[in-house]
Amino acid sequence: MRPYEVMIIFDADLDEEIIRSAVDRSVQLIESKGAEKGQIDFWGKRRFAYEVKHRWEGYYVVLQAKAEPAAMDELHRTLSLADEVVRHKVLRIPEHVYGKLAGTPAAEIPRTRDADDED
Repeated sequence: MRPYEVMIIFDADLDEEIIRSAVDRSVQLIESKGAEKGQIDFWGKRRFAYEVKHRWEGYYVVLQAKAEPAAMDELHRTLSLADEVVRHKVLRIPEHVYGKLAGTPAAEIPRTRDADDED
């Protein structure tokens, strides 16, 4: 299984209860395909830098999971068809980053050694 991070932007006009149930459905979908659920972070409403699908705000949710590619392909397909989803992105992340959500300060994420680092 491979680690993935999924960012989903929901319509900001929706109730938080509807958003949470949509996230639960997405998690149940990938778990039914054998995935392991990771952290889920509800960022809340944020303003876009530019207009997206005639909207200026969205409700951001970031979730992590370890899954086979077929499970994430199915999640991508269902999120593409969902009316409440404004945008989404499925990313395969490195193993050492799994468990740390985006938005974690860069100082806390282990980095690889650069060639010009001194001993």
